[in-house]
Amino acid sequence: MFSKHGHLNIDGYSDADWAGNVTYRKSTSGYFTFVGGNLVTWRSKKRECSSFIQREAEFRGMTKGICELLWLRKLLTELGYKPTSTMNLFCDNKAAIAIAQNPVQHDRTKHVEVDRHFIKQKLEAKVFQFPFVKSEDQLADILTKAISSKAFHISLDQLGIGDIYAPT
Repeated sequence: MFSKHGHLNIDGYSDADWAGNVTYRKSTSGYFTFVGGNLVTWRSKKRECSSFIQREAEFRGMTKGICELLWLRKLLTELGYKPTSTMNLFCDNKAAIAIAQNPVQHDRTKHVEVDRHFIKQKLEAKVFQFPFVKSEDQLADILTKAISSKAFHISLDQLGIGDIYAPT
């Protein structure tokens, strides 16, 4: 059920599990996106190739989340609802946020250079920002790794997902 929150802000949560697949050591990335405070899209996907470092896995996951946020913004614009606020993509990895915000490329980040230029252009235009979120508040964890049942149910509540058959 969608709730009216009085705004059409577009926000997202992005996370990655670095080399979590025990067989092939591939990373899993995932994101949730919200429009007007309501969950509208989500995705979880195992990466095609292994990441050498955690910040690369997180950064690549952020790139996928950004693409989804931009698509939602364009869709709303085409429907006649031009979003006016900066979009937020919440991430729990400070190293990945630093790569996105750092104007200087280092040798160790050349393999993500294309994504970095894409993100840099959008950051400079103030289309979105990367607020840091503590790991325990990261909603996208349920898409990328095993969590406790308590944390899972708390996440479902925060996502606005409820059991319509549960007694009231």
